Amino acid sequence: MNAAADRKLFLGGRLKRLRRDLGLSQTAMAGDLGVSPSYLNHIERNQRPVSAQLLLRLAETYDVDLRNLGQSGGPASEAELAEAFADPLFQGLAVPRHEIVQLAQDQPAAADAILRLYRAFSDRRVRDRAEAEVAGAASPADSPSEWVREYIQSRHNHVPELDALGEALHDALKAEASSPDESVEALARARLFARHGLTVRTLPAEVMVEWTRRFDPHRGRLLLSDTLGPSSRAFAVASQLALMEHGAELKALTEAANTPDAPTRNLLKTSLTNSLAAAILMPYAAFQRTAEETGYDLARLQARFGVGFEQAAHRLTTLSRPTARGVPFFLMRVDQAGNVSKRYASGAFPFSRFGGACPRWRLHSAFRTPGRIVTQIIETPDGSRWFTLARTVDRQGQDAFTEGQDLAIGLGCELKHAHRLIYARGLDLQKPEVTPIGPACRLCERHPCAERAAPPVGRALTVDDWSKSVSPYPFA
Repeated sequence: MNAAADRKLFLGGRLKRLRRDLGLSQTAMAGDLGVSPSYLNHIERNQRPVSAQLLLRLAETYDVDLRNLGQSGGPASEAELAEAFADPLFQGLAVPRHEIVQLAQDQPAAADAILRLYRAFSDRRVRDRAEAEVAGAASPADSPSEWVREYIQSRHNHVPELDALGEALHDALKAEASSPDESVEALARARLFARHGLTVRTLPAEVMVEWTRRFDPHRGRLLLSDTLGPSSRAFAVASQLALMEHGAELKALTEAANTPDAPTRNLLKTSLTNSLAAAILMPYAAFQRTAEETGYDLARLQARFGVGFEQAAHRLTTLSRPTARGVPFFLMRVDQAGNVSKRYASGAFPFSRFGGACPRWRLHSAFRTPGRIVTQIIETPDGSRWFTLARTVDRQGQDAFTEGQDLAIGLGCELKHAHRLIYARGLDLQKPEVTPIGPACRLCERHPCAERAAPPVGRALTVDDWSKSVSPYPFA
């Protein structure tokens, strides 16, 4: 027998909603359908399935479209409810999926009401954050990632204590080398084993499951996934060495930050550990000197220090040592949906913490030319001009230009520094071709813009029957 035909239909919530829409009591509907009120009551409570005969009677008696009635709760509504309940607002409730499905199927009106309330709340939250950003105010409900980002940014993405520790440890590793060509990763592995009794093993992704790096203190092993490219493996080893050699200093720096809670504290320590790992692989003085000598050529920096594009780009945003400053870069990392997962700057930053989502910025079109660097001179609404470059990278941090690259890195500096970059050579920086962009559609008041996705906060739309703007949201 066909499994679909044999499947039982429990449509209690939908049948109850239909009865109430028709203004009928259970007794009245039971009489219309030729069944007992108790039988109808069992169906509405999903204690009995709806038979094919009853479905036909419903269709004939009340002119019901069986296709609509037979839908099992609607995957869209279930997905929307699941998304709503995943909001941090409901943290700790852990609403199970079967309850969400039951709500969508048995109580569709209540489900719609919950979604309507949640959408209203979400819209209000977006407006509040946008208005706070326009006013220059901080959000009182920062997530751990936002808190850490703001803290790092308050220090101009530069932690001199970690740069000093990283340079010293890099020099100590090189002093232990048996050959000048021995890589920092190999030296770090040897030091982990000699001083801390730790071995490094690379395991298949099927064994590591969700983890790319795991430390097993009981067996004295650092386990790495084979999905990591060479530069990511080196960074993982350097991170473990940073924790083993300078765990006390990392803990002290973390505690001095006065984080609001444990998750934020743990995330900050991870961020500081990553900064120390970068300083071990790319010691400040040598990295800054090489950057200046090569015109900030990222390919040369990658080759010289054995790191990936993103690692070298991120390190460029940390060059704020007073006696050896680099070009003050900002960096943003986005995925193909436009979600920002990194946002750092060593100096001025052209975007608010909610900005950088303008589709006119080539960062968001870099996915069309994977692995290639694209440059652009942009102008922000305040009239400032910036030289930017963007390129895709692989999410796993592999070095090769492989398929499946789903992140883009945007790097930029004020236009007055562009003459120091190899990527600006041949451009007329006195009379450049400039692209005006905005921070994000809800914060941007540039008009008209054919790529606008939402009207700006606090501006009234001017849509009428007599004209059509190039912008889908014209405003006064």
